[in-house]
Formats: sequence, structure tokens, C-alpha cells
Amino acid sequence: MKILIVGSGGREHALAWKFAQSPKVEQVFVAPGNGGTNMEAKCKNVSPENTAAVEGQESLKQFALREKIDLTVIGPELPLAEGIADTFRAAGLAVIGPSRQAAQLESSKIYSKAFMAKYGIRAAKGSNFTDIETARIFAAEHFKAASAPLVIKADGLAAGKGVVIAQNLAEADAALVSFMQNKSLGEAGNSVLLEEFLEGKEVSVLAAVSVTNESPNKGFILPFIPARDHKRRFEEGRGPNTGGMGAIAPVPDFSQAAQDDFIQSILEPTLKGIKAEGLDYRGFIFFGLMVQADRCYLLEYNVRLGDPETQAVLPLMDFDLVDLCAAILAGQDFSLAWKQGAVCAPVAVADGYPGPCRRGDTITIDAAALEKTGAKVFIGGALGGAEGEALRTSGGRVLTVSAVGANAAEAYAQAYRGLEAVNFEGIGFRRDIGS
Repeated sequence: MKILIVGSGGREHALAWKFAQSPKVEQVFVAPGNGGTNMEAKCKNVSPENTAAVEGQESLKQFALREKIDLTVIGPELPLAEGIADTFRAAGLAVIGPSRQAAQLESSKIYSKAFMAKYGIRAAKGSNFTDIETARIFAAEHFKAASAPLVIKADGLAAGKGVVIAQNLAEADAALVSFMQNKSLGEAGNSVLLEEFLEGKEVSVLAAVSVTNESPNKGFILPFIPARDHKRRFEEGRGPNTGGMGAIAPVPDFSQAAQDDFIQSILEPTLKGIKAEGLDYRGFIFFGLMVQADRCYLLEYNVRLGDPETQAVLPLMDFDLVDLCAAILAGQDFSLAWKQGAVCAPVAVADGYPGPCRRGDTITIDAAALEKTGAKVFIGGALGGAEGEALRTSGGRVLTVSAVGANAAEAYAQAYRGLEAVNFEGIGFRRDIGS
């Protein structure tokens, strides 16, 4: 069969790698892909690049029809928010991704928050605002009454830049001015959500979802093994927030009691809400959790697989991803199976990340040294990779080195040995992912 993956990051490289392992798969196309997917077995990059635009979606749809693509998987959030899954389904194409309406669970923080409240999903308390002066008054009252930080979230999609944890009123005011007045995030900051700050340990749970309009009483959400992303740029959680500096799976301190609470307080009411709202959701979902004394609070939904969590979770899958996607589309239950062991997946970034950063630097990989560690390099921000063509950095998060070990300590050791086999000018990474 032929697979089409939409996206260009490390998540899409990991998906392409995993699908290519299936004996059922003949060819994997990645649109637009990157230097890593260019080098992967059975894989080929295709245009167009702007998969969120109407023209790009139409071009991809025609490509899928012409090539007789058997399955399309949408990686990033923006094409989903712009309705690419609806476009493909209307053309009779099999596609993994929620409808545009369902994608609002990520594309609008205010819609998502109202959904959580309506269906009793445990989450932080918050209020939404469209007027900056009203938001300023709320922030002032918050800091007058408490010394706790205030979380400020832009309503729309902001490529990971739409959340600020304000430690004081001055920081809150600066964020509000940036989002709502200076339009630093464009229309994404026209509305904002102000939330209480929750402390605890963060956990990411990726899951498969199958709910359709035709059979609203059926459907499932199947959670994968838990993962943990490390968001801050520097060791010990210091520095600015990023898209993710590395991930581990599974999560040793995510107790069975906490997992049971997650199912009861978050997953089950989410499934109930998706059904009750009549959402067409055939794809993946990401639950961003804060865990306090075995009680889980939902921080956010993503309506797709996370990055870099995908690079940590997929190597432990002990089933054919093609079969899971078929079950999602058919609404048939599926038995997930996982390999023993653990994964550590640190991310290497370009100099300057998460701000303006270097691009165009040559990436060298010592294949022999990498092979000794058993680690896999998933490319996120690099171009090239065709036969005889060097890999060159093209983005902030350049690559992820993912290693499987018998336990967390072994996975950590192998991942960082693998990272030693990779180099480019200005390379940066955290040394405490999973330590």
C-alpha cells in the first residue's frame, strides 16, 4: 500500500520510519518532508510546502487521487485546523486526522476550555478575554490576592509561542500587550485565556481516537504509554520555553493510581464530550497533564501526535501502525502492545534557539559510531539528504536522537553516546533528558 504523511518535522520523520517498517507498505510519500525523510527507506518527499493553504490542500488531494494513496496521515496542527481532513474525506480518501470542527480542541484555547468545563474534565481554573483592559484588571486582582504565577495563553495557534507564565504583574502586562495590542502572534492573540498556575509533574499521553458522526454511540480513545517532554531550554528546567528539548517514555513516576485517575477524570469525559458534540474524530490526540499527588489536571489538548514525544513512543510500539490506523478508520477496537524497556530522546538545536538561530550549517553523522549505540536520528529541521547531498540545518530544533534501553539508565546512556556521533556548528542540547 501507499502512505502519504503531511508535515516536515521530527514527528513526521518518525512516522515515516515506523510506517516503512510495515511489510504492507510499498511506498511512503512525505509532504513536504525534510532531509531525514529524504534518506529513509521506502520514502520520498513531495511538494507542496504550504499544506494549510487551500491551494496546497487541493494539490495534495489531487496527488493522493492520482497516486492512489491508500492512507494519509496528517502530522501538524495547522493543516488540521484549516480542514485538510474534511477535504480528503469529501474526496473519498482515507485520512487519519480530526475534522476542522474537532481540531478546535487545539486551535482555540477558549473553545477547548469551554469543552473541558462542559464535560467535567479536571483542569486549571481560567477566564477568557477579548479586551486588554479587562484582562489587565483581572491580572492585577490576581497578583493582589496571591503570589502565585498567572498563565497567559493566546487563544489561537501560535507554534508553541502562545503561552507565558507571568511571575508578576509587569510580566503579565507585557504578555498582554504583546499578544493583544502589538499582535506579535497575529490573530491568535486577539483573545486570551488567563489561568491559574498548577505545580506538579508534567506527563504527556498520546492516544488513538475513533469517533464518527455516523456512529456516535460507538468509538474509543486508546492511550499509549506515557511520555514526558522537557520544555525549558536549559538543564534543571531553566531558560525559556521551547517546542521541546527531549522526551522519555515511559514515565517512571506516573503511578498506576495517577493513570487510573487520568482515565476517569480526563480521558473518559473527553470521549463522552467528543461523542456528545457530534465531532468526527478519526486520528490521534495528545493530553498534556499536570500531576499532583496522583491527581491529574488537563493542561491542553493537541489534536495530533506530539513532538518530540512521538520520537520517544514510536520505537516502543510492538504492533504495525498500519493496523492501528485501519482500526481507527473502521471504528474497531485494537489491542496495543509495547516492547519492554525505555526510550530517551534528547533534541539537538541550532545556536540561538528558541530565538533567531543559525541556519544552513552542515550536519555530520558518524554512522559507525551511531550504529554501535543502536540510536536512531530523527531529523526535524534540516534539508538535503538526497544521494550525495549534505544535510544542512533549516530550523531551530534540528534533530532528535532516540535510543532504546533495557531501562531508563541504559536508554539515557545510549542516547547521549548517539548524540556524540552527531555534530553541526553551534549545536546545543540539554544533558539531563531522562536523568
